[in-house]
Amino acid sequence: MRNHPNRIPPSGTIGRSAPRQPRLRPGRRVRDQVDRADLAVIARTAGRSPRSRVGSSLVTDDLAARVHRVSHLTGEFVLRSGRVATEYFDKYLFEADPVLLDEVAAGMAALVPDGTEVLAGLEMGGIAVVTALGRHTGLPCAFVRKTPKPYGTRRLAEGAAVAGRRVLLVEDVVTSGGQVVLSAGQLRDLDARISHALCVIDRQEGGTEALAAAGVTLRSLLTRADLEAAARGPA
Repeated sequence: MRNHPNRIPPSGTIGRSAPRQPRLRPGRRVRDQVDRADLAVIARTAGRSPRSRVGSSLVTDDLAARVHRVSHLTGEFVLRSGRVATEYFDKYLFEADPVLLDEVAAGMAALVPDGTEVLAGLEMGGIAVVTALGRHTGLPCAFVRKTPKPYGTRRLAEGAAVAGRRVLLVEDVVTSGGQVVLSAGQLRDLDARISHALCVIDRQEGGTEALAAAGVTLRSLLTRADLEAAARGPA
């Protein structure tokens, strides 16, 4: 077999033919194996609680460790309360890591309630998360402002329409839940049907209870306890 006249042979093959690489085609057998594997995962996860459906605890622990490692900062930081802290969790750092954010979104996809028609990311941290989540679920996304702009479309929710549709609120971190409750009320005023919210991290500081009081069930990929366990390392 002769070398192609326009192909530069790899190092060490000058003067002899380079080995031909096999072409891989996803035939029916390969697709059937993938389908059977997917069905096996579905069968194993059927009937489990929403949080356990993310995967094994090892997967959750690994994600928690990586999110903590990327986002945990040390130094001197003035908090919203005015208190000075020597440690700070910068959530935007894990959201800015495309590989890590994609894996986070893949885990969150298993927590999206059945029947969801629109994913609604809350300004601003929820926007990056909802975009990544939309790629994994194939669901359209809406981007929810805290307040509408007084110009342009002047919409509260940009992107996908929410009126009359089952909408899942998506946030990066939930603490007290105040903004999520407020956004849920505003979207309901636009005729959105909201019963669930999904976040990357639940800080476990009253958000779940506040949302429940507003008729919204909160699901989370990780919790504050997960991150604290990651910070301590293996027992």
